[in-house]
Amino acid sequence: MRRGPGPLAWAALLLVLVASLFPLYWSVVVASHDNAAISARVPPLLPGGELAANAREVFAAVDFGAALVNSAVVAGTVTASNVLLATMAGFAFAHLRFRGRRALFALLVGSVMVPAQLGVVPLFELVGALGWYGRLEAVVVPGLVSAFSVFWMRQACREAVPRELVDAARVDGCSLPRTYWHVVLPALRRHAVVLAMLTFLAAWNDFFWPLVVLDPVESPTVQVALSRLAGGYYTDYPLVLTGAVLGTLPVVVLFALLARQLVTGLLRGPVNR
Repeated sequence: MRRGPGPLAWAALLLVLVASLFPLYWSVVVASHDNAAISARVPPLLPGGELAANAREVFAAVDFGAALVNSAVVAGTVTASNVLLATMAGFAFAHLRFRGRRALFALLVGSVMVPAQLGVVPLFELVGALGWYGRLEAVVVPGLVSAFSVFWMRQACREAVPRELVDAARVDGCSLPRTYWHVVLPALRRHAVVLAMLTFLAAWNDFFWPLVVLDPVESPTVQVALSRLAGGYYTDYPLVLTGAVLGTLPVVVLFALLARQLVTGLLRGPVNR
């Protein structure tokens, strides 16, 4: 007879929950006060009434609306492309037989161990040669598919899509594209949701590469706009954390929409039940 979690387990989970939510709560508290309240000897522990005023100041200090749109375009495009291309590549590496398959996959896995900073200079020169400096293409195109995404979907496809199922579909007359669309994609739905959330979060939070190739005034992303708020000789913490709260809201909303499938995909593992 299986026993449920005991009081210690619930207490540990509650402690982890509080520790995870406290940074977000404290950001809201700081964002809803002015500098005088934050600088007091005893800082406030409850949200105040300055959030709307601080939000207006954020949009006045930097083009935060454009930054939100740019980040949404970049993260959305990169996420959709990674899910589509990685499921295709994962299916090919898992179940198709072609010359050089193992060598290509080994090269793919090996590329994960190469620091991304090593490719900054040649990639920047390529972006300049293409005339993409200051344009969103410079951020979107290098992230259209990643080695991690392909590896994730290849492992998921090997375990969630039996080889016999693919063979049966081909024997029944399904073409390769139809097999991918009607057999592989439905079986990988949960894994695709997990990959989409991880990719969106990484693209939304990316700071270094957008800072290098985008104009921080004309075409910023959220993270670049936040760096401008934090720049200068004096840091206005309520202003910076107001921008951080506004920049976090889209991710929170997306997680709330996908939470059930995301948790299921992470906890139940790659085998369909």
